[in-house]
Amino acid sequence: MNTDADTVPAGPTDAEQVRTVLSRATSLSLTTTGQAYDLIGLHSVSSSGQVILHPRPDSPLAREAAGASLGALAALLQFTDIAPTPLRDRVRARVTVSGRLTPEAGGALRLDPVRVSLRTPAGARDVGLDEITLAEPDPLAADEADMLTHLADSHEELMADLLGLAGSRLPRGMVRALPLALDRHGITLRCEYESGHCDLQLLFPALAHDATDAGEQIRRILTAPRSCAHQQHHSHP
Repeated sequence: MNTDADTVPAGPTDAEQVRTVLSRATSLSLTTTGQAYDLIGLHSVSSSGQVILHPRPDSPLAREAAGASLGALAALLQFTDIAPTPLRDRVRARVTVSGRLTPEAGGALRLDPVRVSLRTPAGARDVGLDEITLAEPDPLAADEADMLTHLADSHEELMADLLGLAGSRLPRGMVRALPLALDRHGITLRCEYESGHCDLQLLFPALAHDATDAGEQIRRILTAPRSCAHQQHHSHP
């Protein structure tokens, strides 16, 4: 049967994943040749994905950057993408960016990246810098946490209906299920067992453009004939 989902990709590209992680990160870990820092609320990301740090003028990082040779400080930044729901294993992805920090006006430090890598449960891979510049973060990134926590806290019946789409494909013995991720492509549920878990991705019939559209897409997959439901099922020990 021909549906809209026949032409919808199953998920974001690596570059889009990187941009999404950067766009919603509130903290990062920074390692330089002389120090390790945990920075909370002290960075921003430009429209092209460039990371800018905003250390306090009297901070150890600002002093280290000011004393760097050749006017730039070698740095390794790590961003961790954590699921907003109380899962056993909440880390969904890690983005590592290596490069040099260069001072800008007002005391800011611009990261000039040399290498970017993405690590997910599927493995680790390098992501091209040009691809990252051209990619955009997922349009649901800013609303995802609120939507998933609301679904987990207030809509047990909707969770049950979504799990029902998997039919007999889910292994027996599930302890609990919680929403794991939501993006323009679909919603992913984490099904936990006594030992291990499996992830059930339910693809939307069409790409969602915002939070309201995502709600409509969820309604569409629940009312579509079962034979047309697009699913992906991943097991983890």
